[in-house]
Amino acid sequence: MKLPSDTFRLNAKFAKSVWGKLSQTAVLHLKKLTAEEGLVVASGDLQLLQGRWYVTHTGLLRLAQRKRCLGIETILVERVSDPDSDRWVFKATVYKSSSSRGFVGYGDANPSNVSSTMHGAELRIAETRAVNRALRKAYGIGIWFDGSRLHRRRRWNISEEFYLYCPADDLYTTDETEF
Repeated sequence: MKLPSDTFRLNAKFAKSVWGKLSQTAVLHLKKLTAEEGLVVASGDLQLLQGRWYVTHTGLLRLAQRKRCLGIETILVERVSDPDSDRWVFKATVYKSSSSRGFVGYGDANPSNVSSTMHGAELRIAETRAVNRALRKAYGIGIWFDGSRLHRRRRWNISEEFYLYCPADDLYTTDETEF
């Protein structure tokens, strides 16, 4: 088993080989993510985007596994999904333990909010987005890590009913309204 300092050195070395020179802030935040969450750059757990660390889907799943997550349940929200227009909405619930009430996240996808190269995969994208949101809530991981706190950046409503748009990584999240 590697010591946290060894893992950090490997993380920093790999990150520099991929993204070039890292800012002092990025290095400090990488050190914190390595020590506190055990995330590994070479395993695809982290990406450096716009100078900030982003915890990937892979990183969230590995974090949940390390923390012995009991399970993740996903449910298609049929009432607001529309298969004819490839619009899908999922609800995901992460259970950290047998006594957990669960952490809920919603995800949606349709041809207007996925890359054109991913058209036809909207159902799977919506489910992945829901799982990511639920995992972020369960384990206190924001979209962008700034070292002092975890948070979402620049949010605004795009629909009166459910969604908030986060331009930082083109993910959608809910405002906790139940469907």
